[in-house]
Amino acid sequence: MNGLASNFQNKKQKRICIVDDDEMLSMMLEDYLTQNPSYFIDTFPTGEDFLETLEDEHTPDVIILDFNLDSLQPDAMNGLEVLKKIKAHDRKMRVIMYSSQEQYGKALQTISAGAVEYIIKDNGAFQKIAKLLRVM
Repeated sequence: MNGLASNFQNKKQKRICIVDDDEMLSMMLEDYLTQNPSYFIDTFPTGEDFLETLEDEHTPDVIILDFNLDSLQPDAMNGLEVLKKIKAHDRKMRVIMYSSQEQYGKALQTISAGAVEYIIKDNGAFQKIAKLLRVM
């Protein structure tokens, strides 16, 4: 959906924002999640693009945020920096960190900064995200 929050009209839908610089993976996750008609998905290739929408009247219910966001822009903020800005804007925003970083320290940093979960990009990641979204 590429940040087209203006298309979000159904108040019963859960708005989910995917922030990931891997376009193919974002599209695959979006396709997987939109099997559930109660989800409206927006995608953003950088944290900066997402942060520009925070003042939008359609606040996301959940943000799925990649840790490394610098493949398109080498000087782009990483997911931890974006997470801190999201939490400074609204501590109640729910963020799922979604990353290929398997280092315990990275996971701990993001959970300490306010992420509700840290999911490693692996074969079961989409299912883990979908299961988590059902209870959020």
